[in-house]
Amino acid sequence: MKKQPNMQDHPFVDQRIVETLEKNFMPYAMSVIVSRAIPEIDGFKPAHRKILYTMYKMKLLKGNKTKSANVVGQTMKLNPHGDQAIYATLVRLTRGNDALLLPFIDSKGNFGKVTSRDMKFAAARYTEVKLDGICEELFLDIDKNTVEFVDNYDGSMKEPTLLPTTFPNILANPNKGIAVGMASNFPSFNLKELCEATIAYTQDPDVDLIKIMPAPDFPTAGELVYSQSEMRKIYENGVGSFKMRGKIQYLKSENMLEITEIPYTTTVEQIIDKIIEMIKAGRIKEINDLRDETDLKGLKIAIDLKRGTDPDKLIAKLFKFTTLEDSFPCNMNLLINGRPKVLGVKAIINEWLIFRRLCIKRGAEFDIERLKERLHLLYGLRKVLLDIDLAIKIIRETKTDKLVLPNLMEAFEIDVDQANFVADIKLRNLNQEYILSRVDDIESLEKELKRLEELIASDKKIDKVIVKDLNRIIKQYAKPRLSTLVSPEDIITHDAEEQIEDYNLKIFFTAHNYFKKVSLVSWRSSGDHKIKEDDEILQELDGSNKDEILFFTNQNNVYKMKMHEIDDHKVSSLGVYLPNILGLDDKEEVLYCVLTSDFKGHMLFGFENGKVARVPLESYKTKTNRKKLIKAYSDEAKLIRMEFCLEDEDLTMIREDEKGEVRAVIFSSALVTEKITKNTKGIQVFRMKKRSLISGFFKTVRHPFENLDRYRISDVPKSGEALDPFEKMTFNKWNK
Repeated sequence: MKKQPNMQDHPFVDQRIVETLEKNFMPYAMSVIVSRAIPEIDGFKPAHRKILYTMYKMKLLKGNKTKSANVVGQTMKLNPHGDQAIYATLVRLTRGNDALLLPFIDSKGNFGKVTSRDMKFAAARYTEVKLDGICEELFLDIDKNTVEFVDNYDGSMKEPTLLPTTFPNILANPNKGIAVGMASNFPSFNLKELCEATIAYTQDPDVDLIKIMPAPDFPTAGELVYSQSEMRKIYENGVGSFKMRGKIQYLKSENMLEITEIPYTTTVEQIIDKIIEMIKAGRIKEINDLRDETDLKGLKIAIDLKRGTDPDKLIAKLFKFTTLEDSFPCNMNLLINGRPKVLGVKAIINEWLIFRRLCIKRGAEFDIERLKERLHLLYGLRKVLLDIDLAIKIIRETKTDKLVLPNLMEAFEIDVDQANFVADIKLRNLNQEYILSRVDDIESLEKELKRLEELIASDKKIDKVIVKDLNRIIKQYAKPRLSTLVSPEDIITHDAEEQIEDYNLKIFFTAHNYFKKVSLVSWRSSGDHKIKEDDEILQELDGSNKDEILFFTNQNNVYKMKMHEIDDHKVSSLGVYLPNILGLDDKEEVLYCVLTSDFKGHMLFGFENGKVARVPLESYKTKTNRKKLIKAYSDEAKLIRMEFCLEDEDLTMIREDEKGEVRAVIFSSALVTEKITKNTKGIQVFRMKKRSLISGFFKTVRHPFENLDRYRISDVPKSGEALDPFEKMTFNKWNK
């Protein structure tokens, strides 16, 4: 009996490692590279393409949304992976997930967020999807043999190897893939800039694309630290990296930081975890509280600061030690005819143009074939037009059905297809009008055939079609750039002003201390003001959202705020109640507002004792951006009124005495000596006598009198000129 071999004696079988790699590892590696992880010239990996094509076949381009589970189930006919893998891929393509600059799927329901690590998407049975409008450009003429179709994994149906995209989608969205031994990482570019750059390249291959399309653009916005020399290397080689930063705003009124945009490469949780880690390690001591306040309005991380914190220094720390500043490594590796290539931006656009020209040619060839078939039938019909009666006679007198076609072919010298076409015409259509109308189509079809043949023969004409498509896409789908570009020099010290939206404003201040900030656009398209019945508008100012506003109060204080810190209002609203946002003391109220961007000009304070103080607005400017300044003007005498003058202006002062005499002077503000001290007592402008006081102080442009020259003075102080009875009555009426 033959002895059985003992496996314990030889537990391993010697194998050549090279042969093992070739047989087992290489096919797997090639499959991952070619069929899974690396995108192709249409901008898609196979998994994405299968989902979108399935939805196209489900007629979800024009129809209503359907449950995501339906799409996942249908996609499994093309994709042998499980439903969870398919659904996770679909989620990234949706508008709700915000992962793409140009979403392909219009979605309803919770699809998570690319900015969140922990926010999970809802199950496929709860969410709904359909194809977004841009997908019309992905599938244009796909049924005209523009691209190759192959069998699916079980041979039961066909699927496209590529989609005939009418724009260079490969550069329109972020795309990351990790294969075996190689990887791919594409940034996204603004659709308008990308299409314009492609148009420019078709017209001049030597065009400098970076002037048209300066840098990538990302769906999470943020700031891109822009160096043109570094970006040019990425454009040329397809490899390199650039830095991205989030956007942080300091809200002085609340003493907090708000993070509203983050780099595409990070998540909210990642940033928060790192900040908490730094707080525990004692590297950050300026933070009181940290919250994720992201909601339906958008992303927001709120950071409450301790009193006395320098926000600029803290912001610099956050950028340095967290992923609020992160690098995006570019590796533009894509498959060209099944071979991976790392290409620069211009080379990718060139490859896409080669692909797109082929798609247009194939589509034109498809149309030519159909046109020729149609013309061939119409040519036969035209021959029948010569003798309709003979055609009817042949059909009527032919004894057997199978002889109808041969008899028609012989009588009119037409082939079997043409004879079939004639024989299949309905009896009611066998009239001269119908046949003539069909024959008239020949001329238009011949023109279209000639146009298509000329199109196929000319790359210039094909490029005109491409440019026409790109211009249409710009018109229909272009959106403003989201990621702003900042130069490295600009980020050495953090400038919060760069994050403030700049637009023109109308400012309204009322006697009851209501303050209304209205954008100029909203003001022009609005109706009447809404104010309380017994209230009135004291000031109407023009300015910008980047301006600073000073509020002078009756307790000799001035409160300062940035205009962007105050919410916009509609004209039809009451506005904001100033004591609430300024934190005024009891019985403290705002008397006057000044809007400024550069602190130029001066304040003039008219007091009851006849003195006028002139203080440069620059005196209220502080390096630390303090909110409240005390002793903003003198409290020695009662304030009659204050006025802001950008340049020297004429001012009027009115004095009354116990006998009822009213006197006035008109003087230039240049006569008042300027004092840097805010609470200066001023200089005597009006000579006072016993039991007299100043009752009016205002800019002369608002003067109610006709004869101004008799009140004008060239030096101070003066006793002024008395008002005659009529002028006195006019003033009393006006002063009310």
